[in-house]
Amino acid sequence: MKFLLRLVRTLFRYTLTPLVALLLVFEEWGWEPLARWMDRLARLPIWSHLERMVRRLPPYAALLVFFVPMLTLLPIKLLAFYWISKGHALLGLLVVLAAKLLGTAVVARLFHLTQPALMRLPWFSRLYLRWKAWKDELIAQVRNSRPWRIARATSRSVRQVSRKLLETLRQAFR
Repeated sequence: MKFLLRLVRTLFRYTLTPLVALLLVFEEWGWEPLARWMDRLARLPIWSHLERMVRRLPPYAALLVFFVPMLTLLPIKLLAFYWISKGHALLGLLVVLAAKLLGTAVVARLFHLTQPALMRLPWFSRLYLRWKAWKDELIAQVRNSRPWRIARATSRSVRQVSRKLLETLRQAFR
């Protein structure tokens, strides 16, 4: 039994962990900007009224509201995978990406609204703090990895060259 458990952990570490890390880095990258985008919706009177209602929810109602978008988007993602399996790869990929962006935006905003209520649930608070520590450690490992540092340096170089090129073009056409 110990051998099987060690095998599963090893398989997880070398196969699923990199995929989870990529997903977490994407979510981390998108979480704040998408949450700010959703903040703009809060300026609408009906939206701000809904948000005030969500903020006042008791813990288990907040938990339900927090998980509804994830459950709602699941059929959309399954439909996208169906389209991919039927040969409509681009359409399926676009739907998956759109659902991921929309889902991340909504979940980020809902978590911001429901976190105080959710943290009053001892089991949720305990799991969240463990999840957050694990996630932060994994993201730190990704950001300290050689491929990540190379990609960041390349990205900075490309941005600098692009800025210089754009400035040169602007001056040339004045």
